[in-house]
Amino acid sequence: MTTAYTPMVQQYLEVKRQHEDELLFFRLGDFYEMFFEDALTASRELNITLTGRAGGMEEKIPMCGVPYHSVDNYIAKLIKKGYRIAICEQVEDPKAAKGIVERKVVKIITPGTVLSEQLLDDKHNRYLVFLQEDGSELCLAAADISTGECQWFSAAGEERLMAIQEQLFRIQPAELVAYSGIVNWENLAAWIKSKVPECAVSVYQEEEGAPQYFAQHFGSDDVADTLVHDTVEHLLRYLHVTVKADLSHINSLSRIAKEQFMNLDATAVRNLELIKNMRDGSKRGTLLDVLDFTSTSMGARKLRNWIECPLLDLSQIRSRQEAVGELLTNVQMRGNLQDKLKAIFDLERIVSRIEVGSANARDLVSLRSSLAVLPEIKSLLRYCNSKLLQQLCEDVHLHQELFTTLLAAIVDEPPFSVREGGMIRSGFDLELDELHSIASDNKTWMQNFELKIKEETGIKTLKVGYNKVFGYYIEVSKGQSANVPDYFVRKQTLVNAERYIVPELKDFENKILSAKEKIEQLEYYIFTQLREKIRSQIVQMQETARALANIDVLVSLAEVAFKYNYVCPELNNRSEIKIYDGRHPVVERLLEREIFVPNNTTLNNNDERMIIITGPNMAGKSTYMRQVALLVLMTQMGSFIPARQATICPVDKIFTRVGASDDLATGQSTFMVEMNEVAQILRYATKDSLIILDEVGRGTSTFDGMSIARAVMEFIHEKIKAKTLFATHYHQLIALEDVMNGVKNYSVAVKERGNDIVFLRRIVPGGTDRSYGVHVARLAGLPKKVIDRAQDILEEYDNCETACSVQITPRAEKETAPMGSLFASSLQQQILKMDVMAMTPIEALNALYKLQDEAKREGGEL
Repeated sequence: MTTAYTPMVQQYLEVKRQHEDELLFFRLGDFYEMFFEDALTASRELNITLTGRAGGMEEKIPMCGVPYHSVDNYIAKLIKKGYRIAICEQVEDPKAAKGIVERKVVKIITPGTVLSEQLLDDKHNRYLVFLQEDGSELCLAAADISTGECQWFSAAGEERLMAIQEQLFRIQPAELVAYSGIVNWENLAAWIKSKVPECAVSVYQEEEGAPQYFAQHFGSDDVADTLVHDTVEHLLRYLHVTVKADLSHINSLSRIAKEQFMNLDATAVRNLELIKNMRDGSKRGTLLDVLDFTSTSMGARKLRNWIECPLLDLSQIRSRQEAVGELLTNVQMRGNLQDKLKAIFDLERIVSRIEVGSANARDLVSLRSSLAVLPEIKSLLRYCNSKLLQQLCEDVHLHQELFTTLLAAIVDEPPFSVREGGMIRSGFDLELDELHSIASDNKTWMQNFELKIKEETGIKTLKVGYNKVFGYYIEVSKGQSANVPDYFVRKQTLVNAERYIVPELKDFENKILSAKEKIEQLEYYIFTQLREKIRSQIVQMQETARALANIDVLVSLAEVAFKYNYVCPELNNRSEIKIYDGRHPVVERLLEREIFVPNNTTLNNNDERMIIITGPNMAGKSTYMRQVALLVLMTQMGSFIPARQATICPVDKIFTRVGASDDLATGQSTFMVEMNEVAQILRYATKDSLIILDEVGRGTSTFDGMSIARAVMEFIHEKIKAKTLFATHYHQLIALEDVMNGVKNYSVAVKERGNDIVFLRRIVPGGTDRSYGVHVARLAGLPKKVIDRAQDILEEYDNCETACSVQITPRAEKETAPMGSLFASSLQQQILKMDVMAMTPIEALNALYKLQDEAKREGGEL
């Protein structure tokens, strides 16, 4: 440290040395100032004026600052850009300070520890994740300090990285901290940058002698898995170091029980557009958008969780269905609950702000308003038949004593600051009322004092006044200054008047100012006492908040079922999916004038285990397959579904391979991305999974692609035995229905009118041998000359393909073919080596003639 700097700059540098990784917001009066490199960074990122300050050296040091009362807006901008902020406050009264005012860092704000409303999304959790590895086990601990939630997940063996990635994609953390020493850290960090780009990533180094927090938060240190204990412990340490608060609202630790929920990998979540659409990443056009009729922020977050984590247990699913069914049929109760829930503020986050000390009086008013409607909500649910609704009713605590206290204590419209008074109602505290009486009677006293001074001095034009700069004064015009008594002390000279002070007025001024200061101090003390009273009830209040969130989701699902004519699907354990007149929940909502065409679906483990769907582009194959996946998912989250009737068995996983896109971040082509996704499916799917495959093999040459597609189908059919929907333009594959048990052909019905086609959107039994690509090109508006030429070329290709077609034979038949048929295999190899698509018609005919001649000769020899 350079001693030539002023004491204040030296103090700044000493604090900054301990926070080199953060931008230091250094409190000076009414501003947070930044100096040196921090000032340059903040000025650039916030677009604020860069100035200079004399710091004791010849050159001024760079400086910029922001007002303390609007600091949240500036911090929000910096956090969004990935910066960490250290808040350094004055912790000593400047009036009482002997020398430089004592300052220290009171909190560190990181992307995963923010509590500011400007950064929090009401309908989405904001998680901080800690990651640690030990041998073959990888553990994840996640906490949302804005709600108090804390959970963990671990995976071991070769699949651990994949399992952790799935959880990270689902959680979408705002910040990830990795314990140094993770084996595949570089690959994982690259994956996070690609799949969760808004997540801030850093590596953690443990400090020696760090305090232990696990038992303090969760009541016990008894955790069977040492790695889990250590990972959660490191997470808690990181939170305490940054937030610098008690954090007692983080009091319940839960395991992310993968075996209790349907598994959805990142590809399935994206392709099914559950939370974000694939166009712009917004909520519009997603399943969440359709199902979200929630009335509270807590309910919206819970609904998202239900969508991302569908259940596997039939009894739990039925419990939710019963609750939704009761709310659906009881229209009056549902409507009343919606009205009451709209009056509920975000209790989870209010309680968290109270716990960490960032709440203000407006938060207490919001809490009070929420508590006011709890008795009515509890009364509405008291006579429900559903066991789930009965349990949730029990979990709603009324907190009546706290409500009564808040009603008596806090004014209806308190100020934003808790340090300036004006929060506490009159009548709540006797001492405070007396101070207010002193402060409010100043006008009467001043009027009486003015009359008294006029009589004593004979100066009838004098005035007694007050301003914030000079305090109380007696103002006398210049013409009357000769009549001023000797005990008047001049305080200020104006152009046409003189202002004076007298001992009696000075004593009154001290009394008034002292009363105002005491009011502010006493009101803040009363506020802190109220905050402590709430903190003592945090556990029950969190239970109330979570019960209200679940109630809100159930009401929302009932409202959706009512508005859109959904039905309750039957659940079965027969490995059977039967849907009659099913509809795509999102697409049918996006259609404005067109009526959505419903379709049936049958999947089982016997005669219809794999469905091959053929038909033209734009006819609805992808929509149909996604529809089936979404209806299964909705069933397992406890929702009713858009169908006439359905019986559905739970599936353990849903896999999708839909669409085509490059992955530029990792340098992978469309086909490589496709093959990676297919590889993941073949590796992790089970017989209880649902697989959606759309156009496998289209990213390469025709014969390569068709070979891959068939091999994939055979592997799924023979090895995995999962329920599969397989859409393809390789219409040759429809022959597999005759050689593989459990494979059925379906196609999209099309009506031809001359050269035009009409998509009927109906999935019907049987395959098709046409793709109608030229017809679709015509619908897209390609020039007529191009369409006519394409039609001519297509006919040439079709003739060539017919002449050179290869029959699909069962694998068993090929494997046991007699030696005498080897010449046929030789001809087949020659045909497969031909680049038919590059031949002219004449070249194709010549090749066909040679093959025919060779076949005759070989046949004759035999």
